[in-house]
Amino acid sequence: SLSLLDTNLPAEAETELRSFIAKRLAKGALFEGMGNVASVGLSIPEYKVGCYYCRFQQENLLEMATLESDMNAPEYVVCFLGGSEKEDTFRLELDKYIQSLKINLDLEQKNMETYVNPCLRSWFENAICPIQRVVQLFQEKLAFLLHAALSYTPVEVKNADERTEKDISRFLAAASLQGLVQEGTMTSLCIAMTEEQHKSMIIDCSGPQPQLHNAGSNRFCEDWMHAFVNGAEGGNPFLFQQILENFKLKAIQDINNLKRFIRQAEMNHYALFKCYMFLKNCGSGDILLKIVKVEHAEMPEARNVVTVLEEFMRETSVA
Repeated sequence: SLSLLDTNLPAEAETELRSFIAKRLAKGALFEGMGNVASVGLSIPEYKVGCYYCRFQQENLLEMATLESDMNAPEYVVCFLGGSEKEDTFRLELDKYIQSLKINLDLEQKNMETYVNPCLRSWFENAICPIQRVVQLFQEKLAFLLHAALSYTPVEVKNADERTEKDISRFLAAASLQGLVQEGTMTSLCIAMTEEQHKSMIIDCSGPQPQLHNAGSNRFCEDWMHAFVNGAEGGNPFLFQQILENFKLKAIQDINNLKRFIRQAEMNHYALFKCYMFLKNCGSGDILLKIVKVEHAEMPEARNVVTVLEEFMRETSVA
């Protein structure tokens, strides 16, 4: 059976949603901690809406039930409704949001009114809108943030309120290639960037506009910055998420192209020239070269190609 804890839906729509969730539970279609997104027909409003729903159970509740009785520990199903199934774009973020809700739900639910209910009501602002807020805050300076995320440059935020600091941290994590590039490569790249720079990029939020120190950028990040800033006019957080995914996809495509050229250049001098021209024209040659250098550190022939490319790029920048 399902008992309602909190909702801001009209009674009729709440009953329809409860019926939908009950059917999913009966089919065993809800796995603990793993959210789903589906289209749900509700009479108010009179069209289908996107529904993110996730089932979870408190570990400490489970322990208490095991010790004191044979009864099953209470389980919860959280539902967030939006205008369409675009919530699927943020499914991982919503899963993390549910995890934080789960951690803060105490045994006796004493904080239901003071924490859980406000947390439920502010899900869209807290889980969906951080990227949008960062774009609006940084504007043209967003290029430096994209560069830091792509290159895994250490970032230190000063004089920011808690929400702004969390937003920036979330943006950096979302814009990085974590999970798309080999984990060992990312670890080595983080170490290399820290050793190379000896200092973090500093973001000072004491004024109305963030001030950046030790910041770097390139043409690739500047081009994508314009895509974000232009998208800010519509104020659609789902658009920003899509732009961010396209940004990372393009970066991965460029990395793969460069690695393919490097393999060809091991046996072909013309391919070496193609590598060089690609690095010059792609707009992010500084970052790509660091990434492939880390990946090819244990491959002598490829490492030699990268060394030559580094010399070419250095001579070009000096010239």
